[in-house]
Amino acid sequence: MKNTTKRKTLIPMSIGMLVISTSQIFSQFMKLTDLMKGSFTGIGIGLILTSIIFGDFKTI
Repeated sequence: MKNTTKRKTLIPMSIGMLVISTSQIFSQFMKLTDLMKGSFTGIGIGLILTSIIFGDFKTI
């Protein structure tokens, strides 16, 4: 198995949160379709869940 570190799993988690927050900000100022809002939110949630599942968040 691959050896994933905590730093490698925090990168997709932070990118996922950034994607969700930017889609919310853009929807306030611009007209986004439901498809775009849903896809950005889905990508963000997918990145967050992937980093949680495959991450190694055990403390020593």
